[in-house]
Parts: sequence; structure tokens; C-alpha cells
Amino acid sequence: MKKTVSIIVGLAFLLSAFSGCTTNDGSTEQTDSTSENQSVQVTDASFDYNDGDMFSNRDFEVGYGESSCVNIVFSGDSVTATSDSVKISGSTVTLTEEAEYVLSGKLNDGSVIVNAQDTSKLHLVFNGVDINSSDSAPLNIINADKVFVTLVEGTQNTLSNGGEFKTTDENNIDGVVFSKSDITFNGSGSLEITSPAGNGIVGKDDLVITSGNYTVNCAAHGLDANDSVRIANANITVDSGKDGIHCENSEDGELGYVYFSSGTFKTESEGDGISASNYVHIKNGLFDILAGGGSENGSKQSSDNYGGFMGGGHGGMDVGGPNGMGGMNRPMSFTDATSDTDTYTEESTSMKGIKSSGSMLIENGDFNINSADDAVHSNLSVTVNGGTFQIASGDDGFHADENLTIYSGVINITECYEGLEALNVNIAGGDIKLKATDDGLNAAGGTDSSGTGGRGGDMFGGHGGMMGGNGSSNGSVVISGGTICINSSGDGIDANGTLEISGGYTTVVGPTQGDTATLDYDKSATISGGTFIGTGASGMAQTFSQSSQGLISLGVGNQSAGTTINLKDSDGNTIITFSPELSFAVLIISSPDIISGETYTVEIGSYSGEFQAE
Repeated sequence: MKKTVSIIVGLAFLLSAFSGCTTNDGSTEQTDSTSENQSVQVTDASFDYNDGDMFSNRDFEVGYGESSCVNIVFSGDSVTATSDSVKISGSTVTLTEEAEYVLSGKLNDGSVIVNAQDTSKLHLVFNGVDINSSDSAPLNIINADKVFVTLVEGTQNTLSNGGEFKTTDENNIDGVVFSKSDITFNGSGSLEITSPAGNGIVGKDDLVITSGNYTVNCAAHGLDANDSVRIANANITVDSGKDGIHCENSEDGELGYVYFSSGTFKTESEGDGISASNYVHIKNGLFDILAGGGSENGSKQSSDNYGGFMGGGHGGMDVGGPNGMGGMNRPMSFTDATSDTDTYTEESTSMKGIKSSGSMLIENGDFNINSADDAVHSNLSVTVNGGTFQIASGDDGFHADENLTIYSGVINITECYEGLEALNVNIAGGDIKLKATDDGLNAAGGTDSSGTGGRGGDMFGGHGGMMGGNGSSNGSVVISGGTICINSSGDGIDANGTLEISGGYTTVVGPTQGDTATLDYDKSATISGGTFIGTGASGMAQTFSQSSQGLISLGVGNQSAGTTINLKDSDGNTIITFSPELSFAVLIISSPDIISGETYTVEIGSYSGEFQAE
């Protein structure tokens, strides 16, 4: 049946925001098994592979034959080698044959060039090597089947460029390591790369790193590949003028992906932390990402100034005081509609934490992301199946143009414009806490610019202040499990289409100023399971349009932040205790413990009243 927002009569009080997203009474412990923080099997065929498909056995091999290898020793401006197969011209070394080469010593201004047969696999062993090239790549791989670079245990190795990359042939060399063939780095030593005029490591095919410690300081991208970037077991630190990891392929839509199996990745990037023109798949790892200078460089939008635009005669519910209906008409509010879809062009600077043009799957890991733009972004879909996230974003915490699905994980978004945004937001589990300057959850597509499309299609009025279900939006918010705590300065849950709750434990606290609402939906909002507790403003208030469990919706005047709300049954047993962080004028509660038609006592601060659940 259609639920209406009723008001508390005879009480000079109301309730507001929450304190800590947890109840204070053990009787409200969540028992919905779907909300447990356990990963599930993801059946998306796009991610039907594992480490065995991504890495060869040789990618992990770090041993070499000391007696059979070719030794190359650098001594300032000169080079010596133990084999005539090594071509030496001044300070330039060219390798043309498949073999194992051990490199050591310091080369003041020169380079190592690999130009072998298409079928050749070369193994370069860095045993304390320091190579600088004033105007080119210290390691330049022109041709080979594959090159393996091993960092000897306990060694410090350095590759650097002097600040210029000169064009000497048809190759546009723009990285300290420049490879036109597949390249793998491994070992337990360290490699420091300095590139003041370009990229750190460039791989025109596959770039694979399976172990070792890497520090990259560069003017452009840290790790840059065309076909793929695949990482396992490595420790990587990047300070870059563009992206930390950048993988882009404009010719083959199946390439241009990033696969991260394990290891650590820390980046301070002027552009994106991780960027892929295809998909991103993260199985595990530790990530510390600062993108675009962090959230403080994002657009500081908020809902504080909502209203005042296109004033309008759309009747809505308003609680004029603690005891009655105000009957005010509220103006509709709009925000600027611009596309949130990224293109890989030099003209625009993207400053997202982790970004993909294709789908993204995060299975586990520890993420600390501070980004000027979205922290996690996909132009298609994002699936989160585990992991721990600490996020501060200048725009969205998580954004997907199509589907955002969260099965499990611990997500704490301390700063963002909108918390979770996608055309379809699906939460099946996890522990989610977010604070947003606009909407907490927003069901809107890729052309939605963080809040656009909220009430543009709504028809206000009818049923005691409910906004009717005549909107044409096709977005959806579906909550079937998890613990979700929303503190928003805009709408708590903004479903430009439908809202459906069947499980989990959801709390929402919103402000009392502006044209905001605890729930804002175009078509319908149904609850059939789980617990929902929401507080916020009364002027644009909506409650659930349909409920198959008990529901209490109250206008409660103007209540101060931190006021304790107690819900008790007819026997005096406390069912729910809640203390909102923000002041509030509306309370919406639904729970399996609330029985439709039965009478309950609502205590707000020192006031109490009895109300029948719908």
C-alpha cells in the first residue's frame, strides 16, 4: 500500500542525524546473513582468468647461470664485456643475441640497446648498475620476443635521463625504460628510475613486474604500457606528473588493461593513480594513492545552497513547527548537467584514484585513496568483492556509468561530493560508511554530473506530501545486505527511478536545510526486509511507497543533533536506539521487528508518544 508521511501530533520534538552508524542496544544487532562481509564468486566472463593466465613461470624466475652469462661492466665513460657478441660503440651497448647478460657499474652518459630477432628472449641481470642517458633511454628495447630484467638481491640499481629525449629514428622514445617488446621485471633488489622529461617505464606491448622494489620519479606517466600492465609481489612507489600507472590501447579493444595480483603500490600523481582504457582487475595488494593533489583540489560543491532556482508551485509536505503542517510550496532544484565520461586526450586532465573505461573488479586489498576527482571510476561497471577502503574524494567515492555492485568489503568515505553513484547501485553486503556534501547514494547514469537529474522529473503532491511516482528515470538502488551508514548534505538515497531494500542495516542522516530528503525517488521505493533508519528534512520528504514489514514515518518538528531516539514495543522493550549526528525534522524507521498495525512508543530526548506502525 502507499505509505504517507504522517506527523507526530502533540509533541514538541523531532529527531535528527546519527552517531557512529551503530545502535546502542544489543537487541538491534543485524541478523541478515546476506550482509556478512564475505566475498562471493563473481561470474562475469570478462574476469574469467587468474594468475596462471597472466604470468608465465619464467616471469617469476630470478636465477641465472653465473658461469655461462655474459658480463658487462660500466666504468664511467667506458664499457667492457666478456663476449664479442656485445657490440660496444663508445658508451652505447647493443645486444643482438639471446643470452643472459649481467650488468654492473656506473655509466655516466650512455645506453643499453636490445635489437635482437623476433624469437629471441634476453635476460638482463642488474647487479648494481647505474646508467644515465642525457638525451635518450638508458634501456632501449627496439626488438625481441621478450626481455627479462632481474634485480639481484641486495643491490641498488639506477636508470636516469638528463632531462631531454632526442628523436634519433622512427621511435619516439619518451621513457627511461623504453620497450617495443614484452618486458618483465623481477628479483629482490631495487631499481630507481628518474625521468625529468618523460615517462618512467614504457612498454609498447606487455609490461610485467613480478617482484622487486621500484621507485619512479617522472614528469609524465610512471608505468606506461599499450597492451597490459601486470603486477605481482612487487613494491612500487611513483611520483609522476601524469598517471601513476597508465595503460591505453586505441587499436585493440581487448587490450589496454591493468591486472594487479599482489604487492604494494604507492603513488603521488598529478593525473590518475591507475588508469586503463580497458578494464582494471585487482585481486589483492596495498594501495596508497594521492591523485591530483587530493580531495582539497576537487570542486567544493555542496547542497547548502539548494533551492531558489525555477521556483515553483509544486506542493510538498512541510512541517511548519513541532506540531503541525506548514503547507509550504518548495521550488525545484537543479544542478549543472555535464558528462562524467572520460576520454583519453591530452587536452583534459583526469585526476581519479583508479579509473577504467571498461569494467572494474576489485576482489581484495587495502586502499587509501585521496583524489581530486572520483576515487574509483568506471565508464562501464564496478564490482567490489572485498577489501578495505579509506577514501577522500573531491567528487564521487565510487562512480560507474552503468552498474556499481558491492558484495563485501569495508568502505569508509570521509569526504566526497556523492558517495556511491551509478545508473544501478546494488549493495549485497559489506560495511559502508560515508559522508557526502551532496547525495549519499545516487542512481544516475554516466551523463549525471554528481547530482544531476535528482528531482527534474518528479511530480510533487498527493498522499500527505509524498512525491508521486510519475518520473521516467530508469536508475535503481537495490540494497539486499550490508551495513550502510550515510551522512549526507543532500539526499540520503537519491534513486532516479526505483529504490528496493530487502536486507541489510541502513542508516541515513541528512540536513534540515535546503530541498533535500532522506529518500528521493522518481517511481517507487519498497522495503521487504532489513532495517532502515532515516532522519532529515521535512520539506521534500518521502517515505517508502510500499512496505511488507512494519514502517513508522513521522514528522517531528526541529530536533537537535545528537538527540537520542528510542523505539519501544508495547511491552517496553527497546527495539532501536539511534542518535543522529545532524539535526532533523523527519524520522523513518522500518524493521522486521516492527509489526504493521501494532502500537509503538517513540522517545525523542525527553519526549515520547505512541504511534501505530503501518
